[in-house]
Amino acid sequence: MDEQIERYLASIAGPKQGDMRKLHAAILEMNPGCRLWFLDGTDESGKVVSNPNIGFGTLRKKYADGKIREFYQVGISANTAGLSVYIMGIHDKHYLNQKYAHAIGNAHVTGYCIKFKALKDIDLDVLMVAIQDGIEQTRV
Repeated sequence: MDEQIERYLASIAGPKQGDMRKLHAAILEMNPGCRLWFLDGTDESGKVVSNPNIGFGTLRKKYADGKIREFYQVGISANTAGLSVYIMGIHDKHYLNQKYAHAIGNAHVTGYCIKFKALKDIDLDVLMVAIQDGIEQTRV
């Protein structure tokens, strides 16, 4: 897993790589020993369906059919527009926007995603509080 993550980080061009490495290290520092995930962005058939991303922690989601699926609590991804931080499992889809959008800086905040061009455009401390808040709400 660590090798896949390192290869992914090394493949990111320019300053975006440094921002991703900084986010990765900060999330690990906040949550030492958390489960790491790497999704390469392909589905079971090998078709590209998303950008690759790194996940942290474990979220257990129960579906209507009763099945429980594990996924990550927080994910980070580089994309053409910048960086995305996914905070999964928060039930109130307005929570992140209402609580953090006003203070985070130049970012777009949705029900589960915080998107921004570069770390210099946002308040990293506010982002880290939002991430930890999401982890605490979904801790297993």
